[in-house]
Amino acid sequence: MTDVLIIGGGIIGLSIAWELSLVGAEVTIIERNTCGMGATWAAAGMLAPQAERLSGNLLDLALRSRGLYPNWISKLQGLTGMECGYWQCGILSPYMNEVLVWKHNLQNLPQYCDRQQVKAMQSGLSHNVVGGLWFDQDAQVDNRALAQVLLAALRQNSVKILEGVSVYSIATDHHHVTQLVTSQGNIQGDRYILATGAWTKELIPLPISPRKGQMLSVFDPNRSLKTVLFSDDVYIVPRLDGRIIIGASVEDVGFLAGNTAKGIATLLNNAIRLYPAIANMNIQSTWWGFRPHAPEEIPILEICPKYSNLILATGHYRNGILLAPVTASLIADLLK
Repeated sequence: MTDVLIIGGGIIGLSIAWELSLVGAEVTIIERNTCGMGATWAAAGMLAPQAERLSGNLLDLALRSRGLYPNWISKLQGLTGMECGYWQCGILSPYMNEVLVWKHNLQNLPQYCDRQQVKAMQSGLSHNVVGGLWFDQDAQVDNRALAQVLLAALRQNSVKILEGVSVYSIATDHHHVTQLVTSQGNIQGDRYILATGAWTKELIPLPISPRKGQMLSVFDPNRSLKTVLFSDDVYIVPRLDGRIIIGASVEDVGFLAGNTAKGIATLLNNAIRLYPAIANMNIQSTWWGFRPHAPEEIPILEICPKYSNLILATGHYRNGILLAPVTASLIADLLK
């Protein structure tokens, strides 16, 4: 029997496992597919609590997590010798509607930059840009690389990882989880953590539902984009290796898989309108993923009210990558 069984091998499950392994817990991750290949793989990796205009308790949580990132990444990279693509590049939110700027009094915000300042900050923007907001503390990480670094760190810390194992149900006795019924037989632990993202409802009746996001990448051989561009209808995320990630649709279509011509065309049109050079860049790939949407877009991080040895860590919606370090810390505290 293991100390802690984590159901779900996405960024949240991996991060929690890493945190628990640092304090000597015996941890097993159960993932029905391949770790890091769900919403974690599909994300853009923005660490953008301010650019995303988060508010209230969620903003506080996100700012705390963003602050944890540099040291968190340093530890992971130091242990594994692998890179996560962490880059405090800042995030620029350009505006192409002067009426909107004045309507929302954006010009009075400390982050506001006028047309000349914005274009000095990033060349090649649309001539229609009238100003923007500059969030110098927001950053990004290569989410796919981060997942692989976490996996390497977990293996070095003797975390057991079971991939290709489906959890069919959670067996309980009164107010206690007794075992997981899986495709590889029953598996027992002292405590259980549910980090199953958009698929949470398959095991526990929580108000978590999928929101599909379509995305694509292009390649910029000139590395001309120096910061993330974040507008109301598109975000454009440059990677250090020349890739540019463009996203993302938000679709309430259940688990309907696949990219659509309309979805990708809309993203490309919006991206080109903001940063015209994209029109001549080669498309590398397209993909989609399913975000775990929770009521009010606030993640569920708590001991399950019905079962005392089951902890819930789900519903991170658009902010799973951003909230990974703080989620891991909070869940570890719940287990003390």
